[in-house]
Amino acid sequence: MNPHVASSDPPDGGWGWMIALAAFLQTALVFGVVRSFGVFFVEFVVHFGEPSTAVSWISSVTVAVLMFTSPLASALGTQYGERPVGIVGGFLSGLGLFLASFATSLAQLYLFIGLLTGVGGALIFSPSLALVARYFKRRRALANALVFSGTGISALAFSPLFQFLVDSYGWRGALLIVSGMAFHLVVCGALLRPLPLAPNDASGAPGQESRWGRLASLFGLRLLRHRAFMTFCGSGVLITAGYFMPFIHLVPHARETGFDEYQAAFLVSVVGIADIAGRIVAGWLADCGPLRLVHHLTLWTLLTGVTLLLVPLGRNYTSMVAVSIGYGFLASAIIPLKFSTLVEIVGPDQIMGAIGLIHLMESFGALAGPPLSGWIRDATGSYVASFQAAGSILIVGALVLVALPNHLRCLPAASPQDPEDGKEEHDPCPTEDGGFRTEGS
Repeated sequence: MNPHVASSDPPDGGWGWMIALAAFLQTALVFGVVRSFGVFFVEFVVHFGEPSTAVSWISSVTVAVLMFTSPLASALGTQYGERPVGIVGGFLSGLGLFLASFATSLAQLYLFIGLLTGVGGALIFSPSLALVARYFKRRRALANALVFSGTGISALAFSPLFQFLVDSYGWRGALLIVSGMAFHLVVCGALLRPLPLAPNDASGAPGQESRWGRLASLFGLRLLRHRAFMTFCGSGVLITAGYFMPFIHLVPHARETGFDEYQAAFLVSVVGIADIAGRIVAGWLADCGPLRLVHHLTLWTLLTGVTLLLVPLGRNYTSMVAVSIGYGFLASAIIPLKFSTLVEIVGPDQIMGAIGLIHLMESFGALAGPPLSGWIRDATGSYVASFQAAGSILIVGALVLVALPNHLRCLPAASPQDPEDGKEEHDPCPTEDGGFRTEGS
């Protein structure tokens, strides 16, 4: 397919699989590193002599900055193209980790890992996810599941690898090697080939808009009046707050329970194995099952929260492994289903701006989650209460999804040309390809 010819019909394959591969590697080298950072968490607590709450801010700031700067990444991707923005993001991600290996204080780690790596991740993430949404329609849920399986595969390999690197070279040497891995994101950015939209799907001709109208279009600000989108964002804030808490504290919790560092690191690998299986199963069920995507998202989020409430049952290593498997399998579906559902709500032509805005709002949840978990641990002297708090937050986030318009039947699709309303005059019914049609069409 000629990438320079605009089309409103996603190819559902072709170069789209290369886009999915690039996005797969990006999620592995961005979110996979964040999820495996529990190994460095222990080292930072010992080296800097800081409480768990202060050290938790490193990962929290990284994820929050990534999400907070996503609107800027989306606007830059729309203005200058996905490929150059992705290349710059890959360079910044590697640079942040490289400089962090020379850090002498937590403040420097906040700056190098939190700010530079976070901004780099945003510049990579938004353009690649938007392209996956545009290249796929019928197989969109499966493509997103494959993309985000990179996080699970990397968690499977990175946690024991990082522990080995720390034991062999210290945390500074380990971070230096990890930065070399992150610089490969530059190559991933080079694989991003834009797929132009057909004229009738575009959000407007730039030459016919005022300066402020152009800015609103670049940043997707019209979506702020989209009722379904804003409800979805509210749920996302809660889900994000609870989602990252267990990943940061799983290794410290296992160490605190009495297991050695390799047994603790293996739990992250177990979560990664279950994560891979869960994403593939969730993507397959979402594409061929009778339920709407938002129903899948609600169910998997709810079950993930319930699983975290069962963490106190992990009194020995076998039961802890079992709980980790259940959590990894269920939590794996949340992120890919979220982005697949988001396309249904706003349409593929608005997805770039929607990703930026939802990440901006979710950054508040990401910023509060891990420090809250660390504070609960410091206050109670145990990580069990922080896992239970995470589970409760996820359950509330799942219940907020029920407030979406016509959630119990099927989610109304907003007209791409009129995102402010978020409603249709006709009764929408799901089509076989995951989109919507009106009855009788």
